[in-house]
Amino acid sequence: MASEDVKPSEKAVSTFVNLAEEAKLAREGVKAPSSHAVLSICKSLVAGGVAGGVSRTAVAPLERLKILLQVQNPHNIKYNGTIQGLKYIWRTEGFRGLFKGNGTNCARIVPNSAVKFFSYEQASKAILLMYQQQTGNENAQLTPLLRLGAGACAGIIAMSATYPMDMVRGRLTVQTEKSPYQYRGMFHALSTVLREEGPRALYKGWLPSVIGVVPYVGLNFAVYESLKDWLIKARPFGLIEDSELSVTTRLACGAAAGTVGQTVAYPLDVIRRRMQMVGWKDAASIIKGDGMAKTAPEYNGMIDAFRKTVRYEGFGALYKGLVPNSVKVVPSIALAFVSYEVVKDILGVEIRISD
Repeated sequence: MASEDVKPSEKAVSTFVNLAEEAKLAREGVKAPSSHAVLSICKSLVAGGVAGGVSRTAVAPLERLKILLQVQNPHNIKYNGTIQGLKYIWRTEGFRGLFKGNGTNCARIVPNSAVKFFSYEQASKAILLMYQQQTGNENAQLTPLLRLGAGACAGIIAMSATYPMDMVRGRLTVQTEKSPYQYRGMFHALSTVLREEGPRALYKGWLPSVIGVVPYVGLNFAVYESLKDWLIKARPFGLIEDSELSVTTRLACGAAAGTVGQTVAYPLDVIRRRMQMVGWKDAASIIKGDGMAKTAPEYNGMIDAFRKTVRYEGFGALYKGLVPNSVKVVPSIALAFVSYEVVKDILGVEIRISD
């Protein structure tokens, strides 16, 4: 009788021990890949952040001039072209004036770029998996249209996550030594806008940014990846000797991608910048026109901004600042892509996601 009582007890203990061992093995099995995944994510974010910081700092003077041209009062022109504009900034504000707002821009672009590149990789993997399941072809690769979709998703996520910093960066970039009120830095600008204009003000111009980021970032990634794949497969003019592209070739691919994307989306960028200035009661002299009677118009939304810009300044106003932007976008985008891939190579992270 006693032996019969012990057997069920032994079985229960044995079952409990087995379950504990299985749980331990399961935890150990999950821990290793989880740790590897976290490390890979961190490396990807670091690579993206470095890429953003390097590329934006290299073209900071052109970036500031572009924004000044986009928002300046048409009745009080100070900046009239790329060379003249850069000379004017140098003469009136010195070397530091060329890089005004770059610290805030880097504080924004480093997390923005990190999230953007990481989001693109994750979105590409998810879209590729769904595409392979739908077609039943495990060897299927991303098409240019699918890359466009992945790039658009990445752009929207990254832009939305860091938009308040972009908004105050625009204002910091525009203010001059003669501005009635000075933002002392990014955090001071954020707190001032929150206090004086409310939380919604931090997202002024968000809608045209979302609409513009789809063709801009989407085309950047789609053109860049598609050009790389085409060069590797077609090997035109004997440019490619093996499956790896040189840094020079990748720079050229990045430049082409940036040129296509920014040309399509540029009018939305102009509208975004102008909407970000609405409600700034102590706007810089570049916006108000140094006491001129005719001040920059107020906007009641994206459509109203488009309508008033074209009515008062002509269709060409939607492309104000395009020249310095074109000059800076080629090295900026090219440096971003190449820096990202070089850093990931150094960190030992696999970068190709479309195979």
